[in-house]
Amino acid sequence: MRRIAIIGMIGLTICISCCLLSGCSASSTGSTSSNNQNSSSSSESPTAFHPVYNSSSYHADAAIGNGTCAIDVSCTSDGYIGACATESSRLKLQVVHDTESYNYDLPNDGTATIYPLNMGNGTYTFRIMQNTSGNKYIELFSTSVDVTLSSETAPYTRPNVFCSYSQSSACVAEATKLCSDAQSESDAYDRIYAYVRDTITYDYSKAGNVAQATGYIPNPDQTLQDKSGICFDYASLMAAMLRSQGIPCKIITGYVAPDSIYHAWNMIYIDGVWKSIYISAPSQTWGRADPTFAASGEGGYADDDSAYTDRYIY
Repeated sequence: MRRIAIIGMIGLTICISCCLLSGCSASSTGSTSSNNQNSSSSSESPTAFHPVYNSSSYHADAAIGNGTCAIDVSCTSDGYIGACATESSRLKLQVVHDTESYNYDLPNDGTATIYPLNMGNGTYTFRIMQNTSGNKYIELFSTSVDVTLSSETAPYTRPNVFCSYSQSSACVAEATKLCSDAQSESDAYDRIYAYVRDTITYDYSKAGNVAQATGYIPNPDQTLQDKSGICFDYASLMAAMLRSQGIPCKIITGYVAPDSIYHAWNMIYIDGVWKSIYISAPSQTWGRADPTFAASGEGGYADDDSAYTDRYIY
């Protein structure tokens, strides 16, 4: 099949080779307030599109820590936490929920970074870990919190370390322009999806270079400026533009059959009727979308979901 051929071609140069990815400045993750850009009216159709911007921020006054490390757990219901630390060696933030865990690079210069709570409700433990030698780490600070998300989609409607944007970001301005007269969420999705598909080209040279490195972090505005990127860049830009309009969007990294190629893609949640460019999907549920392959000439929604194996969700 043509899809599988393109998957294989892209996968040979795919960039994401490590699951421990580095952080970014909280200054790029938005302001402290949410802005409802358009209010609903009882006389309007329930499927009318009303974009809502949701921010994420680190609140130093609410953070707990030990002097060199701090974790802000004041926004767990919104689906994220913030963390920062100042040390001389490499740091990790470990997020544990039941039997699952995520390990993130944490800047050691005190830069506050936003991380998603992507494992549902329940008790989370957050640990700031310091590298001692090789792959060995010691705990510097930890705290546990019982998390009740405001909604299942809450973590996927805001900026975080892998989807960094603010209201002043170029990608947000572009998404707002594209969706200015959208008639529904699915209409807004179609416009953003088509824009990413038609504007961004796959950067094979970058994929080869990044494949030799670890800790790559996508920058949606940089991808927009360059008009090119790798799979993680596509997924991050897509998520930033959709989230900035209030449309929940996951960034997923994992494997694509038949060659277990490591890849990044999106899943979107449309509250209403789906309107897709290539195939239809049921409403009120998650649907898989792959803008990287679409930019290579393939379809929008992945019509063979079994080919995708999720590993990490952000």
